[in-house]
Amino acid sequence: MKGFGLPAIVSINRFSADSEAEIALVKELAAAAGVECVLADHWADGGAGAAELARTVVKTIETQPAQLALLYPDEMKLLDKVRAVAQKLYGAKDIAAEKSVRDQLAGFEAAGFGKLPVCIAKTQFSFSTDANAKGAPSDHIIPIREVRLSAGAEFVVVVCGDIMTMPGLPRVPAANNIAVNAEGRITGLF
Repeated sequence: MKGFGLPAIVSINRFSADSEAEIALVKELAAAAGVECVLADHWADGGAGAAELARTVVKTIETQPAQLALLYPDEMKLLDKVRAVAQKLYGAKDIAAEKSVRDQLAGFEAAGFGKLPVCIAKTQFSFSTDANAKGAPSDHIIPIREVRLSAGAEFVVVVCGDIMTMPGLPRVPAANNIAVNAEGRITGLF
């Protein structure tokens, strides 16, 4: 995160299948980048396994104040905010948006939601919208498929590429049917 003016810590969240060679490689890469690296065993040891990571985070916060630089100002147009994230964070050449998407964003602005931040929904496997483009591809185009206003949460969701977003919850959650019977057995799971 050094490019964003933030101190960085790499947390190796150890799992039982991780090899010592994998852990050593991550430590080596972090050291080469000048970044502190901490092994966290909270998967196996709960809170005690994350205590060293917590101490390191606190020490870093106390000794290396962040020089936070936001990617865009609140006053920027929503489409330009998306472009700023795409170019400055994801290394994109530009974004692509149909007129209907641009009109919807302009409508959000006209309704008083223009100062909200944008939340980009895209594949987590790449900086592009192509899950197979590994590493840090550059000069790609990020296509905006749709936009959604999350007025209560106070952000605009920008859905990019071929990604499925999480469906909403039903009116009656399945948890309402789960109970423990007189014999101590859980019922209503399926």
